[in-house]
Amino acid sequence: MENSKKNQQYIMKSYFFLFLAIISEITGTTFLKKSEGFTKFYPGAISVIGILFAFYFLSIAIKTMPVGTAYAIWSGVGIVFITIIGILVYKQIPDTAAIIGMSLIVAGVIIINLFSKAAGH
Repeated sequence: MENSKKNQQYIMKSYFFLFLAIISEITGTTFLKKSEGFTKFYPGAISVIGILFAFYFLSIAIKTMPVGTAYAIWSGVGIVFITIIGILVYKQIPDTAAIIGMSLIVAGVIIINLFSKAAGH
């Protein structure tokens, strides 16, 4: 029982660091657009810092989580949230094919988390 509890703590810690990686990546990518090709210093600096933190937190998450699973969740959730930011901030409306593709990505992330033993359950 004790071993199971410890394993659960490792899983929760991995998902926490994965969450931080996702937030950092979303921040870095959002400010990458605002940096206008790194011609604006502060948005460019925030972008670089965000991406550095994203990789740092991802590297912590994959210590105890399969790299493929972590990367699938990281990139899938990031794609969806960056698209939402693109819609709300930059008025970039995705077409039907993009929406279908992102729906499939979300479905894949859900399937991995609910059913895959590779997700660390």
